Amino acid sequence: MRVPRSSSRKPNPIDIHVGNRIQLRRILLGLSQQQLAELLGLTFQQVQKYERGTNRTSASRLWDIASALKCSVLFFFQEMDQWTATPGLRSWDGEDNDAVIKTHDQINHHETLDLIRAYHSIDDANVRRRIYQLTKSFVLAKETAVDSQDKEVEIIQTMKVI
Repeated sequence: MRVPRSSSRKPNPIDIHVGNRIQLRRILLGLSQQQLAELLGLTFQQVQKYERGTNRTSASRLWDIASALKCSVLFFFQEMDQWTATPGLRSWDGEDNDAVIKTHDQINHHETLDLIRAYHSIDDANVRRRIYQLTKSFVLAKETAVDSQDKEVEIIQTMKVI
């Protein structure tokens, strides 16, 4: 089955995903675009275009990038959402691509990446585990509070009906 390609100049969702993963890995390693560019023999503007998905990344270039970022080529395709991964679901006319471009995963925020780097720099596994448990307890407390509010609203609405 042949997958149609868009004639528009908007980036392909897969190129955007791969670019986001390049950026994620670069930031996790603490590299600037300039530093990655130097490792690859490119300009930082070229790296920037790869990260945005505006320049398509060839197989050989992706291999070089994976080598420079000390990861597998498969890393760049991991965690791809179903819409992006399924050709029949993607809009090749460019309509839905704008939403993909504007969507910026929470993992790509510098604060999140700083937190991940700090967490992994803790040598004591017990301390890391306790920090993880503490963080999960905050999420659980929030979910419990939301569930509790939902139940209160349900009870109030039921009482109004009676």
